[in-house]
Amino acid sequence: MALDPRVTTTPAGTPTKVTQGSQTKGGIGESTLRPDGTLKVTGEFAYSSDMWHEDMLWGQTLRSTVAHAEIRSIDISEALAVPGVHAVLTYDDLPTEMKNYGLEIQDTPVLAHGKVRHHGEPVALVAADHPETARRAAAKIRIDYAELPLITDEESATAPGAVLVHENRDDHHIGHVPHPNIVHRQPIVRGDAALARERADVIVEGEYVFGMQDQAFLGPESGLAVPAEDGGVDLYVATQWLHSDLRQIAPVLGLPEEKVRMTLSGVGGAFGGREDISMQIHACLLALRTGKPVKMVYNRFESFFGHVHRHPAKLYYEHGATRDGKLTHLKCRIVLDGGAYASASPAVVGNAASLSVGPYVVDDVDIEAVALYTNNPPCGAMRGFGAVQACFAYEAQMDKLAAKLGMDPVEFRQLNAMEQGTIMPTGQPVDSPAPVAELLRRIKARPMPPERQWEVAGGEADVRALPGGLSNTTHGEGVVRGVGYAVGIKNVGFSEGFDDYSTAKVRVEVVGGVPVATVHTAMAEVGQGGVTVHAQIARTELGVTQVTIHPADTQVGSAGSTSASRQTYVTGGAVKNSCELVREKVLEIGRRRFGSHHPAWATAELLLEGGKVVTDGGEVLADLVDVLEDEAVEVEAEWRHRPTEAFDLRTGQGNGHVQYSFAAHRAVVEVDTELGLVKVVELACAQDVGKALNPLSVVGQIQGGTTQGLGVAVMEEIIVDPKTAKVRNPSFTDYLIPTILDTPTIPVDVLELADEHAPYGLRGIGEAPTLSSTPAVLAAIRDATGLELNRTPVRPEHLTGT
Repeated sequence: MALDPRVTTTPAGTPTKVTQGSQTKGGIGESTLRPDGTLKVTGEFAYSSDMWHEDMLWGQTLRSTVAHAEIRSIDISEALAVPGVHAVLTYDDLPTEMKNYGLEIQDTPVLAHGKVRHHGEPVALVAADHPETARRAAAKIRIDYAELPLITDEESATAPGAVLVHENRDDHHIGHVPHPNIVHRQPIVRGDAALARERADVIVEGEYVFGMQDQAFLGPESGLAVPAEDGGVDLYVATQWLHSDLRQIAPVLGLPEEKVRMTLSGVGGAFGGREDISMQIHACLLALRTGKPVKMVYNRFESFFGHVHRHPAKLYYEHGATRDGKLTHLKCRIVLDGGAYASASPAVVGNAASLSVGPYVVDDVDIEAVALYTNNPPCGAMRGFGAVQACFAYEAQMDKLAAKLGMDPVEFRQLNAMEQGTIMPTGQPVDSPAPVAELLRRIKARPMPPERQWEVAGGEADVRALPGGLSNTTHGEGVVRGVGYAVGIKNVGFSEGFDDYSTAKVRVEVVGGVPVATVHTAMAEVGQGGVTVHAQIARTELGVTQVTIHPADTQVGSAGSTSASRQTYVTGGAVKNSCELVREKVLEIGRRRFGSHHPAWATAELLLEGGKVVTDGGEVLADLVDVLEDEAVEVEAEWRHRPTEAFDLRTGQGNGHVQYSFAAHRAVVEVDTELGLVKVVELACAQDVGKALNPLSVVGQIQGGTTQGLGVAVMEEIIVDPKTAKVRNPSFTDYLIPTILDTPTIPVDVLELADEHAPYGLRGIGEAPTLSSTPAVLAAIRDATGLELNRTPVRPEHLTGT
């Protein structure tokens, strides 16, 4: 990956004061290296798919070959007769009356019952002594399907007499949706958009199509379930949310939660695709039935069916503006295809609706967002969910308005940019820095990359720098450069009244004559760097150098999901809180032991720094080793951010979000307009991170999110056949993701404008760059070609008209 090492870090504003242990090496603000980094790059790191247990069996899932059908019969006799098969399970073998699960709505069957609702739905399970035996046995299960009419889009979903994807809905959303095939609907109405429209001097409209994107994590779904002597089960799994999995797994198994013990295993990426259950329940069922450990590992083909994807969307937008460039109103409708089961669709709808205006001041809005039930693949959480689709549309609209007014597209955005104090369309004030205009100024001011980079000394062309790259399909004769800009807004943390909190257990003791801190949380480390940040917080707050990160499991309180850019904010906050409580206990011990010998113990503010107890004036009172002696101090504490509230179901008003993050991009592309090939030369990003706890990790997150946005701009899309609702490209041969040869230079400009409400002033960062990189690339391609290009991804035929 061609990454620009140059990073500008610009403090502005005052972060939360950091005093404790500020001199301890490896603390907050330093670029510390990942403890698992060397193991990962050398191939020695143990992922969940690497686990092994003596005498273990292998699990296999049989999935539906059709998208919507009645199951007339299932014959497992041939599968059971295969030598080496220990169990074959169907819906009738499930042990309890609880046979469904789900993040919010329990509408997903553990195994299909009565009918299947999408291509690839699990129907039966096999456990055998070898993975190939399990696959062969699964192939021998005979299922008689009677195919049913398909629901594939809004027209078929809401037509009079439409077939219902779920016949007997009883969830809490059913009372406010206009049709049972709509999962959730969220309107947002503020001001009078119809009246404001009359003040507009220019009006632009657009219909936009956003394709279905896959998380494309490198490690497929996998885990190991081990039956226990107490009748319970130990599950080692790659996931994003241990306690949410536990809440869904235990009732289906008929076990109390304390008998389902979960431990996080090595996770090979997630990006939202591991928030939902995949193989967890299946492996546990097989383990409990056979009495043997059961390992399940999806291959890449099965992984495309084993997790949810990003919602494809159709977005209908209308904006108005005055002659001097001020936005007058917004009217929009966003239709998200949620597929066969709800997953995170309600939350995605809330995000899409509440962030559909973008980082702009628009007082009069009329917004509606809906998610559909269809027979397409289930969709749910993916990095930046809901906000990504909306950003693609509203940023295209900004360019259209600027062009119609004859204004510079960056200046037009800056003229309408929100700032601290702006009122969101939901009525919520933005009460932390919102440097939208400044981010745009910074990316526009960056020097441009050199023209015609493929031309090198001696007249030889460097084909790697040309559209088409090493395929050598163009020599630059018809290549045109384009430049595009975009900026986005993303919420941080869970929203709409969800009780968003995290728990951390911190222990300090003396080991081998050295004070050591241990941090134990249930946070899923999926590559975001929490294992590094938690150690940095402990060093900063406790003044110790040596910090051990305990493996994440359900033996400690919930840390919530590794999603919504929330973990550093919430679990980092919990670690900080627990460290502060540990520090108080350490000082109590010190006062008890040394108070009579030194009056400062009783009177001065005491700090921990560099493994010592000091006064606020820096006077050393005692080593931690002397204070603790044979004692250990341990605290488990929760930390909550400030509360949110649900959006009103009629008007969309409410303080629904905790924090907002902002990123802006400038894309520079070169397009062969004759062949329809695109080369993204540079994707410069400017982002406000509040406080860079680990600058190296911050830049990595920004560059990673930027690259995922690039992928959906020019190559990534799951293709679903509209006639059969079957996935046509479930492999990395046909589903393309950016490689090192596709990834441009990504220079990053980091601002640090502290949010006084957040620990250390930090701001969640992982998702915002995924929003604005996609529309920036599309804007640059439009600039090069003059084409409208209202869908993602852009393909060669869209550029050549063939």
